[in-house]
Amino acid sequence: MKKVLFILVALLMFNCTKEDETELTVFNPELSVLQNLENGVAVLEIKELLGAQALFGIEYGGGFIFYVDETDGTLLVATDYTAIGATSWGDHFDLTNSALIGAGLENTQQIVDGNLNDNSSVTNGFEFGSNDYVFKIVLDLEYKNYNDWFVPSSGAMKAIFDNVHSQGLGNFDETIFYWTSTKEGYQPYVMSFNSNFGGETFLGSCFDSNGVLIVRKF
Repeated sequence: MKKVLFILVALLMFNCTKEDETELTVFNPELSVLQNLENGVAVLEIKELLGAQALFGIEYGGGFIFYVDETDGTLLVATDYTAIGATSWGDHFDLTNSALIGAGLENTQQIVDGNLNDNSSVTNGFEFGSNDYVFKIVLDLEYKNYNDWFVPSSGAMKAIFDNVHSQGLGNFDETIFYWTSTKEGYQPYVMSFNSNFGGETFLGSCFDSNGVLIVRKF
């Protein structure tokens, strides 16, 4: 008899545990959006119920959410990383790459790959001469327990401004210029979060030293 009772209690506890786990992944309006995310509620379920705006600016996954992929629920988060000070661009060479949101990882890798070449002999080229430049630093970075950071594209920078900073959220510095990973020929696009610049990226110079803003995608 005791054995039967033990089995029944064990089965009851197992069922309760399974129900609790299932309920956690269903959106709970009594919890914050962050709590629902941490409980494993799908990003697209939250977006469907509350809209993407409800996700923007939440600090999650190492940064502030600024973009939601509406097809698969992938998030992009960004955070300031100017604690290391102003950083250099690296080698000076001809490259035109993407401004699209989400293209930053490919852009960052392209620039690191380009720095592996001897750019001292190319037209208008310049050899920086070390790995202490923004794109190599970020690609090798382990920060907040994550190691998949990259420098955002110009399109992503605008989304960070529009969806996070202009709402009074995030940790972005209005007193500096930030690098983006988008380049047009020999000129990179840079960004200021000061509203006087209108939330738009603009062409800068590879010979400047600028602040670092990092992004990850998951």
